[in-house]
Amino acid sequence: MNDFVEHGRNYHLRDEIKAYWSERAATFDLSPGHEIFSQEERDAWHALILRHLGSGEGRRALDLASGTGVISHLMDELGFVVTGLDWSEDMLGLARGKAGRNGRNIRFFLADAENTQEPDESADVIITRHLVWTLVDPKTSFAEWFRVLKPGGRLLIIDGDFVTVSWREKMVKKLAVVLERIGLVKPEASHTPAGSAETFRSILSRVYFSGGARAGEVADLLREAGFDPVVIDQDLKAIHRTQAHNFSRLKATARGLQHRYAIMAEKPAAGRCESGGAKVGHGSGCIMLPRAE
Repeated sequence: MNDFVEHGRNYHLRDEIKAYWSERAATFDLSPGHEIFSQEERDAWHALILRHLGSGEGRRALDLASGTGVISHLMDELGFVVTGLDWSEDMLGLARGKAGRNGRNIRFFLADAENTQEPDESADVIITRHLVWTLVDPKTSFAEWFRVLKPGGRLLIIDGDFVTVSWREKMVKKLAVVLERIGLVKPEASHTPAGSAETFRSILSRVYFSGGARAGEVADLLREAGFDPVVIDQDLKAIHRTQAHNFSRLKATARGLQHRYAIMAEKPAAGRCESGGAKVGHGSGCIMLPRAE
């Protein structure tokens, strides 16, 4: 009975998440931090991807929760053969139209990132941006992504803790509100539908990372799923610096204080672990076996 209730609750929550992003689709690309508005920012994203995944060279990449295809386009530009998966038809329609207009050979399909239906060991790399913090069941999701990756394949997660607010960020946000109120700072245009903030808060309170998706916790779950090595990269300054041109000075400062990160996780090649351990069983991770005397 408990399993049934839990499944029903999660299914309902997944429907709400799907509806929320479908509603956001029409204006998604208007927001800085979603779409890319300069070649400088594009170059910064390319550098991050190359640092952790290398160049495409025809390798197969999955872009999970691909949205309007922003990350898919970056991957295509670097020579990956890209498939974007999203469960919002509204997002997929926009992504397909954008790819067509830009002459990009990117395929987009309707799929759940937590249950992709992709074949075993079929992807060379998987990339996600701002997906993990919304996951209902990250343990199942990470096991699914581990299954889909080829041995030696890599996962790149770009995400952040959008719940925990440091005292510095609170101060900057309060100052921004005051300056807007007295007319010294022009309020920034909102590209979110009316009422979406309340929906966002409701969804956020019920996902797995309701207390904030901290990099260390995400990395621990990835190791538990069998990934090794798992590398946390918090040096995203180049991307943030280019995005800052599209925000007010205070908004850019507040964003720069947030806990944002990239995590690279590798599926070990058969019988090998970067840490020097051995891979034992599917999804069982890397363990240190006793040395022979």
